[in-house]
Amino acid sequence: MYVSNENATLVDVYFDDVVMTHTKGNVVQYNEYYPFGLQTANSWTRENTTGNNFLGNGGTELNTTSNLYDLAYRNYDLVLGRMNGVDPMATKYASLTPYNFSFNDPVTYNDPSGADPADNYFYGGYFTYYDWIPQRNLGWAATIDRLLRPPQLSEVDKIFKPIIEMAVECSVKHIVFLSVQGVEKSAIIPHHKIEKLVVESKISYTFLRPAYFTQNFTTTLHYDLVKNRRIFLPAGKSVFTLIDVSDIGEVAAKVILQPEKHINQAYDLTCNEKLTFHEMAAELSKILSVDIHFESPSLLNVYLAKRKEQMPTMLILVMIMLHYLPRFQKDPAMTDCVKSITGHQPTTFGQFIVENRDLLR
Repeated sequence: MYVSNENATLVDVYFDDVVMTHTKGNVVQYNEYYPFGLQTANSWTRENTTGNNFLGNGGTELNTTSNLYDLAYRNYDLVLGRMNGVDPMATKYASLTPYNFSFNDPVTYNDPSGADPADNYFYGGYFTYYDWIPQRNLGWAATIDRLLRPPQLSEVDKIFKPIIEMAVECSVKHIVFLSVQGVEKSAIIPHHKIEKLVVESKISYTFLRPAYFTQNFTTTLHYDLVKNRRIFLPAGKSVFTLIDVSDIGEVAAKVILQPEKHINQAYDLTCNEKLTFHEMAAELSKILSVDIHFESPSLLNVYLAKRKEQMPTMLILVMIMLHYLPRFQKDPAMTDCVKSITGHQPTTFGQFIVENRDLLR
């Protein structure tokens, strides 16, 4: 408390029944990170409060004594952005230093086990999402909300409905939701129900409906691609449009920065080419100089092969749905949404392969 006495001479000031109260806010911890995990000077934890040290790198523990992340196979030095032990999967990624963290790409990957960032990225257990914590005094932050899709995508009523209800209560002005291309024609996928909830909330929105991620080749399809030199999916001769996540991110940034230009709009985000998986395999083979082939197995063989890879059953069913159902649907449309919003052409499949050459070999 500060009291100003403007008199030329000192004068005693008296107060009767003065009461001072200190009301603590809801936030007990605030962390900002550099890309490789080091917290910035702006990070803080409320006094007399035990901080949560499991917020970074997919939920692994930050040892506050050593200032290292304690991983299953080795430890990670977030100051250097390097592991302090040799990668147990070093022979699999010979083009990278055995001390690398997350393929030197911490924006895309984390590495909770310290072994294989690609496996950690996909095979369940290492996904992290953040619970919606009610905040009544959001100030400027309440003007826009981003729904970041947690793994429990199918649990719409449990996960997404409370988030949207809280957004209404906090007077959120705009929601940007990452959906999927063709959602308006398929009521069986959870994205359809989520979009409907957003529309019914009366909050202005922008739906980003991306096509098939090119990054599937460095995540969900990566194991088969690198180990067996094949694309093993029940897609037959189906045609797919593609999109690079960097283009999605740039579109999302434009929308978030200027939501007033994109009120109640839905954008299908695609590149400028349609390809079958046979054609994708041919392009991969050409650019990588290795023989990669496409197999379209039965649904049973897909299930058995993916279970052998220890892929969770629910994810196998999602993969089957995404790759098998298009055989009975019309070819997806291409759009110029990426160019119209960002001002440049979207990344082609060939450009993606070149940029990720070391990871795809």
